[in-house]
Amino acid sequence: MSDTFSIKDKVVVLTGGAGLFGRGLVAAIAATGTKLVIASRDVTKLERVAAEENGKGRSVVAEKLDQGDEASVLALRDRVLKRFGRVDGLVNNSVARPMKSPGAPVAAWEESMRVNATGVFLMTRAFGEVMCRQKSGSIVNIASIQGMVGPSLELYEGTNMGDPPPDYFFHKGGMINLTRFYAALFGRDNVRVNCVSPGGFFNNQPEPFLSRYCSRTFLGRMADDTDLGGPVVFLLSDAARYITGANLPVDGGYSAK
Repeated sequence: MSDTFSIKDKVVVLTGGAGLFGRGLVAAIAATGTKLVIASRDVTKLERVAAEENGKGRSVVAEKLDQGDEASVLALRDRVLKRFGRVDGLVNNSVARPMKSPGAPVAAWEESMRVNATGVFLMTRAFGEVMCRQKSGSIVNIASIQGMVGPSLELYEGTNMGDPPPDYFFHKGGMINLTRFYAALFGRDNVRVNCVSPGGFFNNQPEPFLSRYCSRTFLGRMADDTDLGGPVVFLLSDAARYITGANLPVDGGYSAK
Protein backbone atom coordinates (compact mmCIF):
# COMPACT_ATOMS: atom_id res chain seq x y z
CA MET A 1 0.00 0.00 0.00
CA SER A 2 2.81 2.42 0.81
CA ASP A 3 4.01 2.30 -2.81
CA THR A 4 0.76 3.86 -4.02
CA PHE A 5 1.57 7.03 -2.08
CA SER A 6 4.91 7.40 -3.87
CA ILE A 7 5.49 9.82 -6.73
CA LYS A 8 9.18 8.97 -7.03
CA ASP A 9 10.57 9.41 -10.55
CA LYS A 10 7.38 11.02 -11.84
CA VAL A 11 7.76 14.23 -13.87
CA VAL A 12 5.85 17.05 -12.20
CA VAL A 13 5.46 20.67 -13.34
CA LEU A 14 4.75 23.28 -10.67
CA THR A 15 3.97 26.88 -11.60
CA GLY A 16 5.51 29.35 -9.19
CA GLY A 17 7.76 27.98 -6.49
CA ALA A 18 9.33 30.92 -4.68
CA GLY A 19 6.26 32.43 -3.03
CA LEU A 20 4.26 31.86 0.13
CA PHE A 21 2.65 28.60 -1.00
CA GLY A 22 5.16 27.63 -3.67
CA ARG A 23 8.35 27.35 -1.66
CA GLY A 24 6.83 24.80 0.69
CA LEU A 25 5.33 22.88 -2.22
CA VAL A 26 8.71 22.68 -3.95
CA ALA A 27 10.30 21.28 -0.80
CA ALA A 28 7.53 18.72 -0.29
CA ILE A 29 7.32 17.50 -3.88
CA ALA A 30 11.07 17.46 -4.52
CA ALA A 31 11.66 15.44 -1.32
CA THR A 32 9.63 12.56 -2.77
CA GLY A 33 12.17 11.88 -5.50
CA THR A 34 10.26 13.41 -8.40
CA LYS A 35 11.75 15.12 -11.37
CA LEU A 36 10.32 18.56 -10.61
CA VAL A 37 10.08 21.47 -13.05
CA ILE A 38 9.27 24.86 -11.50
CA ALA A 39 8.27 27.72 -13.78
CA SER A 40 7.44 31.41 -13.49
CA ARG A 41 8.29 34.82 -14.92
CA ASP A 42 11.01 35.43 -12.31
CA VAL A 43 13.28 32.55 -13.26
CA THR A 44 16.19 34.04 -11.26
CA LYS A 45 14.33 33.42 -8.00
CA LEU A 46 13.42 29.93 -9.11
CA GLU A 47 17.02 29.13 -9.98
CA ARG A 48 17.98 29.93 -6.39
CA VAL A 49 15.21 27.64 -5.14
CA ALA A 50 16.33 24.87 -7.50
CA ALA A 51 19.94 25.23 -6.37
CA GLU A 52 18.88 24.92 -2.72
CA GLU A 53 16.90 21.75 -3.42
CA ASN A 54 19.50 20.20 -5.72
CA GLY A 55 22.07 20.79 -2.99
CA LYS A 56 20.05 18.30 -0.93
CA GLY A 57 20.30 15.69 -3.67
CA ARG A 58 16.94 16.41 -5.27
CA SER A 59 16.02 16.97 -8.92
CA VAL A 60 14.60 20.44 -9.59
CA VAL A 61 14.79 22.41 -12.84
CA ALA A 62 13.82 26.10 -13.14
CA GLU A 63 12.12 27.30 -16.33
CA LYS A 64 10.86 30.64 -17.64
CA LEU A 65 7.09 31.03 -18.00
CA ASP A 66 4.63 33.82 -18.65
CA GLN A 67 1.51 31.91 -17.67
CA GLY A 68 -0.91 34.28 -19.37
CA ASP A 69 0.83 33.98 -22.76
CA GLU A 70 -0.08 30.94 -24.85
CA ALA A 71 3.20 30.86 -26.76
CA SER A 72 5.13 30.81 -23.47
CA VAL A 73 2.95 28.00 -22.09
CA LEU A 74 3.36 25.87 -25.22
CA ALA A 75 7.11 26.50 -25.28
CA LEU A 76 7.38 25.30 -21.68
CA ARG A 77 5.38 22.19 -22.52
CA ASP A 78 7.66 21.42 -25.45
CA ARG A 79 10.83 21.91 -23.36
CA VAL A 80 9.53 19.58 -20.66
CA LEU A 81 8.67 16.91 -23.22
CA LYS A 82 12.02 17.26 -24.98
CA ARG A 83 13.88 16.87 -21.70
CA PHE A 84 11.81 14.15 -20.00
CA GLY A 85 9.62 12.65 -22.71
CA ARG A 86 6.46 12.79 -20.58
CA VAL A 87 4.67 14.71 -17.83
CA ASP A 88 2.89 12.93 -14.98
CA GLY A 89 1.69 15.81 -12.86
CA LEU A 90 0.83 19.51 -13.04
CA VAL A 91 0.33 21.77 -10.04
CA ASN A 92 -1.29 25.09 -10.96
CA ASN A 93 0.04 27.15 -8.06
CA SER A 94 1.26 30.42 -9.57
CA VAL A 95 -0.80 33.53 -8.85
CA ALA A 96 -0.41 37.21 -9.68
CA ARG A 97 -1.77 39.81 -7.26
CA PRO A 98 -1.81 43.10 -9.22
CA MET A 99 -5.13 44.22 -7.70
CA LYS A 100 -4.54 45.62 -4.21
CA SER A 101 -7.97 46.95 -3.25
CA PRO A 102 -11.61 46.99 -4.43
CA GLY A 103 -10.97 50.41 -5.99
CA ALA A 104 -7.89 49.41 -8.01
CA PRO A 105 -7.76 50.36 -11.71
CA VAL A 106 -9.52 48.12 -14.22
CA ALA A 107 -6.12 47.38 -15.79
CA ALA A 108 -5.13 45.57 -12.59
CA TRP A 109 -8.26 43.41 -12.81
CA GLU A 110 -7.51 42.61 -16.46
CA GLU A 111 -3.91 41.59 -15.69
CA SER A 112 -5.14 39.40 -12.85
CA MET A 113 -7.54 37.61 -15.19
CA ARG A 114 -4.85 37.20 -17.87
CA VAL A 115 -2.58 35.31 -15.50
CA ASN A 116 -4.92 33.74 -12.96
CA ALA A 117 -7.86 32.78 -15.17
CA THR A 118 -6.64 32.57 -18.78
CA GLY A 119 -3.23 31.33 -17.61
CA VAL A 120 -4.65 28.46 -15.56
CA PHE A 121 -6.84 27.47 -18.51
CA LEU A 122 -3.84 27.52 -20.88
CA MET A 123 -1.67 25.42 -18.56
CA THR A 124 -4.43 22.92 -17.88
CA ARG A 125 -5.29 22.46 -21.54
CA ALA A 126 -1.72 22.26 -22.83
CA PHE A 127 -0.40 19.81 -20.24
CA GLY A 128 -3.69 17.97 -19.86
CA GLU A 129 -3.73 17.09 -23.54
CA VAL A 130 -0.26 15.54 -23.15
CA MET A 131 -1.50 13.47 -20.21
CA CYS A 132 -4.57 12.39 -22.18
CA ARG A 133 -2.34 11.05 -24.95
CA GLN A 134 -0.38 9.14 -22.30
CA LYS A 135 -3.65 7.89 -20.74
CA SER A 136 -2.39 8.89 -17.30
CA GLY A 137 -1.69 11.93 -15.19
CA SER A 138 -2.86 14.12 -12.34
CA ILE A 139 -3.54 17.87 -12.23
CA VAL A 140 -3.82 19.67 -8.90
CA ASN A 141 -5.12 23.23 -8.79
CA ILE A 142 -4.27 25.46 -5.84
CA ALA A 143 -7.43 27.45 -5.19
CA SER A 144 -8.43 29.07 -1.88
CA ILE A 145 -11.21 29.05 0.67
CA GLN A 146 -11.85 32.54 -0.70
CA GLY A 147 -13.20 30.78 -3.77
CA MET A 148 -15.63 28.90 -1.52
CA VAL A 149 -16.94 31.55 0.89
CA GLY A 150 -17.43 35.30 0.95
CA PRO A 151 -14.96 37.63 2.66
CA SER A 152 -15.01 38.06 6.43
CA LEU A 153 -14.38 41.79 6.37
CA GLU A 154 -14.48 42.03 10.15
CA LEU A 155 -11.12 40.25 10.28
CA TYR A 156 -9.46 43.32 8.77
CA GLU A 157 -11.00 45.96 11.04
CA GLY A 158 -8.49 47.97 13.06
CA THR A 159 -5.55 46.90 10.87
CA ASN A 160 -3.70 48.54 7.99
CA MET A 161 -4.55 45.65 5.66
CA GLY A 162 -7.58 47.27 4.02
CA ASP A 163 -10.43 45.40 2.35
CA PRO A 164 -9.37 42.48 0.12
CA PRO A 165 -9.71 42.93 -3.67
CA PRO A 166 -12.45 41.06 -5.57
CA ASP A 167 -10.33 39.45 -8.28
CA TYR A 168 -8.94 36.73 -6.02
CA PHE A 169 -12.43 35.59 -5.01
CA PHE A 170 -13.51 35.59 -8.66
CA HIS A 171 -10.72 33.53 -10.15
CA LYS A 172 -10.35 31.11 -7.22
CA GLY A 173 -14.09 30.38 -7.35
CA GLY A 174 -13.75 29.86 -11.09
CA MET A 175 -10.76 27.57 -10.59
CA ILE A 176 -12.84 25.23 -8.43
CA ASN A 177 -15.45 24.77 -11.14
CA LEU A 178 -12.83 24.65 -13.91
CA THR A 179 -11.44 21.70 -11.97
CA ARG A 180 -14.77 19.92 -12.30
CA PHE A 181 -14.99 20.68 -16.02
CA TYR A 182 -11.59 19.22 -16.82
CA ALA A 183 -12.16 16.27 -14.48
CA ALA A 184 -15.12 15.40 -16.72
CA LEU A 185 -13.32 16.08 -20.00
CA PHE A 186 -10.03 14.35 -19.15
CA GLY A 187 -11.48 11.55 -17.04
CA ARG A 188 -12.24 9.38 -20.07
CA ASP A 189 -8.48 9.32 -20.73
CA ASN A 190 -7.62 8.36 -17.14
CA VAL A 191 -6.40 11.85 -16.20
CA ARG A 192 -7.49 13.16 -12.81
CA VAL A 193 -8.08 16.83 -12.00
CA ASN A 194 -8.51 17.96 -8.40
CA CYS A 195 -8.30 21.10 -6.35
CA VAL A 196 -7.06 22.05 -2.89
CA SER A 197 -8.33 25.20 -1.20
CA PRO A 198 -5.90 26.49 1.42
CA GLY A 199 -6.96 28.73 4.24
CA GLY A 200 -4.89 31.64 5.50
CA PHE A 201 -1.10 31.21 5.70
CA PHE A 202 0.82 32.94 8.45
CA ASN A 203 2.73 35.86 6.95
CA ASN A 204 3.31 38.25 9.86
CA GLN A 205 -0.22 39.64 9.72
CA PRO A 206 -1.19 42.25 12.35
CA GLU A 207 -2.23 40.88 15.73
CA PRO A 208 -5.94 41.82 15.53
CA PHE A 209 -6.24 39.87 12.30
CA LEU A 210 -4.29 36.89 13.65
CA SER A 211 -6.31 36.45 16.82
CA ARG A 212 -9.63 36.81 14.99
CA TYR A 213 -8.65 34.43 12.21
CA CYS A 214 -7.27 31.76 14.51
CA SER A 215 -10.43 31.84 16.62
CA ARG A 216 -12.40 30.97 13.46
CA THR A 217 -10.49 27.70 12.84
CA PHE A 218 -10.99 24.38 14.61
CA LEU A 219 -7.21 23.96 14.96
CA GLY A 220 -6.74 27.47 16.35
CA ARG A 221 -3.94 28.57 14.02
CA MET A 222 -3.04 29.72 10.54
CA ALA A 223 -1.29 27.39 8.11
CA ASP A 224 2.48 27.23 7.70
CA ASP A 225 4.56 26.20 4.71
CA THR A 226 4.48 22.50 5.61
CA ASP A 227 0.69 22.11 5.67
CA LEU A 228 -0.11 22.11 1.94
CA GLY A 229 2.50 19.70 0.60
CA GLY A 230 1.00 16.48 1.97
CA PRO A 231 -2.43 16.90 0.38
CA VAL A 232 -0.88 17.88 -2.96
CA VAL A 233 1.51 14.92 -3.01
CA PHE A 234 -1.40 12.62 -2.12
CA LEU A 235 -3.50 13.90 -5.02
CA LEU A 236 -0.55 13.50 -7.41
CA SER A 237 -0.04 9.90 -6.28
CA ASP A 238 -1.79 6.66 -7.21
CA ALA A 239 -3.23 6.53 -3.71
CA ALA A 240 -5.76 9.06 -5.05
CA ARG A 241 -6.38 7.12 -8.28
CA TYR A 242 -10.18 7.17 -7.81
CA ILE A 243 -10.42 10.81 -6.76
CA THR A 244 -11.22 13.40 -9.41
CA GLY A 245 -13.29 16.56 -9.59
CA ALA A 246 -12.82 17.07 -5.84
CA ASN A 247 -12.10 20.25 -3.91
CA LEU A 248 -10.25 19.62 -0.65
CA PRO A 249 -10.22 22.47 1.89
CA VAL A 250 -6.86 22.65 3.70
CA ASP A 251 -7.89 25.31 6.18
CA GLY A 252 -7.80 23.97 9.71
CA GLY A 253 -11.59 23.76 9.67
CA TYR A 254 -12.22 27.41 8.83
CA SER A 255 -14.79 26.74 6.11
CA ALA A 256 -16.52 24.02 8.15
CA LYS A 257 -17.29 26.25 11.15
